[in-house]
Amino acid sequence: MKKILALALSALLMTSLTACGGSSDEVVNVYNWGEYIDTDLLQQFEKETGIRVVYNTFETNEGLYSRLQSESYDVVIPSDYMIARMIDEGMLQKLNLDNIPNYSLIDSKYTHLEYDPEQAYSVPYTWGAVGIIYNTKKVDEADTGSWDLLWNPKYAGQTAMFDNSRDALGLTLKLLGYSQNTTDKDELRAAADKIIAGKDNFQGFWMDQILEKLPNEEILIAPYYNGDAVTMMEDNPDLSFYIPKEGTNVFVDAMCIPANAKNIENAEKFINFMCTTEAAAANAEYIGYSSPQREVYEQLDEEIKNDPIHYPGEDTIANGEVFRNLPEEINEYYSALWTEILR
Repeated sequence: MKKILALALSALLMTSLTACGGSSDEVVNVYNWGEYIDTDLLQQFEKETGIRVVYNTFETNEGLYSRLQSESYDVVIPSDYMIARMIDEGMLQKLNLDNIPNYSLIDSKYTHLEYDPEQAYSVPYTWGAVGIIYNTKKVDEADTGSWDLLWNPKYAGQTAMFDNSRDALGLTLKLLGYSQNTTDKDELRAAADKIIAGKDNFQGFWMDQILEKLPNEEILIAPYYNGDAVTMMEDNPDLSFYIPKEGTNVFVDAMCIPANAKNIENAEKFINFMCTTEAAAANAEYIGYSSPQREVYEQLDEEIKNDPIHYPGEDTIANGEVFRNLPEEINEYYSALWTEILR
């Protein structure tokens, strides 16, 4: 998801952490979204535990899913719907929460949700919502408020679309008045056709590239996640963010241990460390995303607590949807539509 130069930084980080860990045989392999962690915490974890961190990043949930078919990691941080899919397919192992005592610091409003109803496989890492980031100098305020800003011909060639099927089709389904979890192929077809019809408006289908192009004003409008909106607005104060009136995806990303993990005890220690108040607070400040850790929220300034970008309000949550895992037939249909969209 999640910030600029993710892959390059990942390669550098992996090298530096391996060097810092010396000759220790203890290791934990972590697979996370690009630039979705305060890297100082990785070094702190190594120093406190003597466990070497090997850290790699992915750009989409689907990329993570594919990689796990052939690679072994100890901690992965997927989004809710992908966690549900991996649970259904036996790709995650149940957690021993006795070995993760700081799980008790996670606010109960972010646990036992539909994707992991028994909270047996995951520990919430962040949560947030998807919206639109736009340049206030060059976009008329009267045009904002809806997802249809992405298709507004006034801004042809100056908007962008997500480069992953679930987010792109999801926001378009919302625009058309449908559920983001629909299994109706006619509704999905309509969403795909809407995206195809807007291709002349989109300068590109991107993920991390948006995080550079929007602050640099190479584009004016794009959908993205609230935490990254915070970062982009710091880089360019002319940017603003809103949750479209039609509703949006409200997501939870969570830490999990894959079924084929090789260093389970080290994975538990890593997850427990990331749930400490000190680590969770530093991480939230660094990445800009909303923390599900209760003590982190309690110590925030009222200004941040009440900021709907940092912490989306109850109205956003009520009008939003959490992505659910879809039947395999529908996942395959998503893939077919996405291939057609990108053709």
